[in-house]
Amino acid sequence: MSFFRDKQIKTYCCFLAFWALLVWMAGILFASGQENAVKAMYLSHDGAAASSLLEQGVPREVIAAALTSTKISGAGRELLTAAGIGNRTKTRLLPFVYQFRQNTLSSLTVLAVLLLLILAAGTVLFIWCRTRLYRQAEEVLEGYLGGDYSDRLPKNGEGAVCQMFALVDQLATMLQSQKEAERRTKEFLKKTISDISHQLKTPLAALSMYQEIMEEEPDNAETVKEFSSKTGISLKRMEQLIQTMLKITRLDAGNIVFEKRCCKVPELIALSVSELTTRAENEGKKILADGDPRQQLICDPAWTGEAIGNIVKNALDHTRAGGTVHITWESMPAMLRILIADNGSGIAPEDMPHIFKRFYRSSRSSDTQGIGLGLPLAKAVVEGQGGVLSVRSTPGEGTVFLLSFLTES
Repeated sequence: MSFFRDKQIKTYCCFLAFWALLVWMAGILFASGQENAVKAMYLSHDGAAASSLLEQGVPREVIAAALTSTKISGAGRELLTAAGIGNRTKTRLLPFVYQFRQNTLSSLTVLAVLLLLILAAGTVLFIWCRTRLYRQAEEVLEGYLGGDYSDRLPKNGEGAVCQMFALVDQLATMLQSQKEAERRTKEFLKKTISDISHQLKTPLAALSMYQEIMEEEPDNAETVKEFSSKTGISLKRMEQLIQTMLKITRLDAGNIVFEKRCCKVPELIALSVSELTTRAENEGKKILADGDPRQQLICDPAWTGEAIGNIVKNALDHTRAGGTVHITWESMPAMLRILIADNGSGIAPEDMPHIFKRFYRSSRSSDTQGIGLGLPLAKAVVEGQGGVLSVRSTPGEGTVFLLSFLTES
């Protein structure tokens, strides 16, 4: 029974068993004491009777026969009755019996009081321990109500109370996790809104300035055309920023469900760079793809293609005219790796820990395109599908991004 798994209850039950054994032993000792007391009383009575008869001149043989006799005759009963000694005789009139009764009552009272004190002490100790346990639990529960989950309910065994405390602790852990999740969500929303607000300030200020210029020179067609073009670029930048931030926010919030399916890697790569090949040609750069054309990968092709495209775009941003972006893939035991390498400017060692942070742009990248969200989005997409995105780079020689996906059977 789980009731007896409680350490305190088990200890108290052991104490009760010990107390019962103590009562039994005390009863045996008391009975032995009473036996000796009766024997002493009997000997005292016989001694008094023998002494009285000797003083009256009764022969010793007669007295000895009388003291050892076990027969009771009618004449003997009549003699005792005539002397006022019988069943109805009051105890106080029988000195030896009265003394025996007094001694017995005293001994029994002392023994009973002692046993009751031991029982009371053990019971009070058990109740005190139990009360202290409940008081500790009450303090912890009050902390839970106040939002403090740092303490835990006391556990001293496997009894019903401890099982209940364990369940309450599990509930407290769930509430703590929920509270922490809510806090992280609030912080995340706060940071996201702050990031979007901060990033929109520059294009909005530019749009306002362009509008003022065009309003001041409405008849100057060349000026209107120039700043209309700049307005379009700023609007496109804002649209790209908002869409990318919404995608990252949805990924972080877990609102994106990746629809994985088996797709050929060459087709995935072609989909990823389809919108970048024209840019590469215009800038005098090359995008090369090389690998086993039969290789397949289980992933969400749309999201994975966007992640690869963002990495290739980042490579183009940091590669000069005549440079090459080389995409290769290889199959390993339980893993498929896609490598995106360029021979551009590379990444400085001090920038390596920060390249996947939102809106991070190196001081050496001030003359390149981008808003600092492509790599964070790519990392979120790859890791959201159980993959790993890593990077290695040598300044002045180039950078290699490595996408690793587990092979699913």
